[in-house]
Amino acid sequence: MADVHLVEIYRGYIACLNAQDWPNLANFVHEDVHYNGGYVGLSGYRDMLEGDFRAIPDLHFNIALLICGPPHVASRLHFDCTPTGMLFGMAVNGRKVWFTENVFYEFLDRRIRNVWSVVDKAAIAAQL
Repeated sequence: MADVHLVEIYRGYIACLNAQDWPNLANFVHEDVHYNGGYVGLSGYRDMLEGDFRAIPDLHFNIALLICGPPHVASRLHFDCTPTGMLFGMAVNGRKVWFTENVFYEFLDRRIRNVWSVVDKAAIAAQL
């Protein structure tokens, strides 16, 4: 798969998340998706994302950096948001915070099969 095509698929995935278009998530995420080394499946992955939006109503995924080497995509995502309560074990309670996530994806059959994510929790702690 060409780099440019995989980048287009990834950008479509991010648009799907930002629109909370859960019925179309299966167009971008493999049924047997793994997250940080553990099997979650598509329904578990969707549950995780829906939970993120419940905890952070103004959540918006912003691509700050995107690198593609098929079948992998690496992205640095930037978030500027207002979580309602706890976030990663920290009491944010409605305060506006920003943080980044470095996330790596492996695609299979044009869909995300593996996700490895590292969130900059220290940035959040420093703002509290």
